[in-house]
Amino acid sequence: MKPFLRQQLERYVFRLAELDFLLSREDIMGDMKQFLALSREHSDVGQVASRFVRFTQREADLAAAHALKSDPEMAEMAEEEITSAEAELEKLEAELQRMLLPKDPDDARNAFMEIRAGTGGDESALFAGDLLRMYTRYAERKGWKSEIVSESQSELGGYKEVVLRIEGENIYGQLKFESGGHRVQRVPATETQGRIHTSACTVAVLAEPDEAVAIKINPADLRIDTYRASGAGGQHINKTDSAVRITHIPTGIVAECQDGRSQHSNKAQALKVLTARIHEKDRSERAAKDAAERKGLIGSGDRSDRIRTYNFPQGRWTDHRINLTLYKLLFIMEGDLSEPMEALRAAHEAEQLAELEVNV
Repeated sequence: MKPFLRQQLERYVFRLAELDFLLSREDIMGDMKQFLALSREHSDVGQVASRFVRFTQREADLAAAHALKSDPEMAEMAEEEITSAEAELEKLEAELQRMLLPKDPDDARNAFMEIRAGTGGDESALFAGDLLRMYTRYAERKGWKSEIVSESQSELGGYKEVVLRIEGENIYGQLKFESGGHRVQRVPATETQGRIHTSACTVAVLAEPDEAVAIKINPADLRIDTYRASGAGGQHINKTDSAVRITHIPTGIVAECQDGRSQHSNKAQALKVLTARIHEKDRSERAAKDAAERKGLIGSGDRSDRIRTYNFPQGRWTDHRINLTLYKLLFIMEGDLSEPMEALRAAHEAEQLAELEVNV
């Protein structure tokens, strides 16, 4: 284990002892607010400290097993213990590294995913539909619930823009690296000469804010417009003005919803999307400020960043941020995103760990 990691973990052990002492004091026990705060910290710190204690125990076991190797009668048993201890130590170190990494408070939240057609006209809109299908199938594999909040369909069956709400465990934390530009290279269905075209879509993943955050928006800063919902093939068309568009006047950010069956439900959903977009704008501005000092491996997640290429003639999927290329594009388009997601998570954790080492 790297010295800086051990140093950090030893601090957790010392802090746990301090918390044990503080929680035993009568004045702390009499202050419920402080007692609950310290109890929560004790729970978090205790999980790390207990794993580190187990790590040091297995280190001692490993050292003892190596010492026994010189005894012919104990050599075989010592080798078995060495193999077992080394395997557990490797696992424990990986767990401890992950537990030390800074946590994004939004990771546990549900998310809105916005997919917008970009350059490429009709082909881009069709690709937006393919991306929507890919993500909804991935959500099904994970047991998540997904629903379309807003959509603007194209004439050929794709989407000019579609907003998806995804609900489940740690959704934003698992999907946030999908934000950015997605480029597709393939022969469009409308191409008669068999030429490969390049088009693009943008994806933005927004953490769904809690109700407390939504309340902070000043109603005076909102302009609310209602209109008649519309949809391809006559779907979702109402005879009343049930669709809602909300504009946040100070920022110009707009959100709309027409998928619900009532104006009230559409307004509530549009407000959630609007709040998420305002929250993401603040996040992006902070990320841009940080990026001025250093460029992250995963990138800022800005929609202008080209993060992916989907090359259909070669069956190739490439993530340009981590230089990962997989020749399983058709499986990925069917929602098999587990390998790409795991690679992105591992790259992000490696970046965080490097930062942690620099800042120690």
